[in-house]
Amino acid sequence: MKRNLILLGLLAFIAFSCEKDDLRKGPPAGVPKGGNVDLAAPQAAPAPGAQSIADIVVASSEADPAEFTLLLAALEYTGLTGVFTGGEQYTVFAPTDEAFGNLVNLLAEDLDDDILAADGPFAAIDDLFGDGTVTNVLLYHVAEGRRAANSVVPPVRPRTITTLLGATFTVDRDGVITDLFGQKANIVDANISASNGIIHVIDTVILPLE
Repeated sequence: MKRNLILLGLLAFIAFSCEKDDLRKGPPAGVPKGGNVDLAAPQAAPAPGAQSIADIVVASSEADPAEFTLLLAALEYTGLTGVFTGGEQYTVFAPTDEAFGNLVNLLAEDLDDDILAADGPFAAIDDLFGDGTVTNVLLYHVAEGRRAANSVVPPVRPRTITTLLGATFTVDRDGVITDLFGQKANIVDANISASNGIIHVIDTVILPLE
């Protein structure tokens, strides 16, 4: 019960803090520009890029200034990095470092200090909420297939996206994602094209919680 209350409080805080974000502010520093920030305008799907999804995440984490460092750390912690190096096509809704940082920082007081020091924040989150939590959260940010903005953002009514976790979220015509909890996230850049899929950058970690 305590863990559920902690998570619910965290989600409410994040949802409130992101209400006034400008979804067209452009990609964060260190992230390749997708070129489709204006989600309301019709856009053709981009051709496949030269780098894999994993390559883009790694390169962005090593840029100056860096981005996707916490996404990369989460992928490495869960062993999912290899999923995004092959030929299978995926659509990744990639949280920024700030998005992951907000999640970790708001949980910090409830994380086990020993685990945090020895194994890092993602191990501590799994300890707090149960093994597999971080894996499930990451899988909730990925859909099968190569889905450009024109097949993610609907022209009128919200569109439902089914994730690799099997859980769904919706996207409205303004590029605002609503997860199972009702929390909102903005697509701040779209159509970053990889050889094995497409990345859409989002400003909040969405969570598969009903």
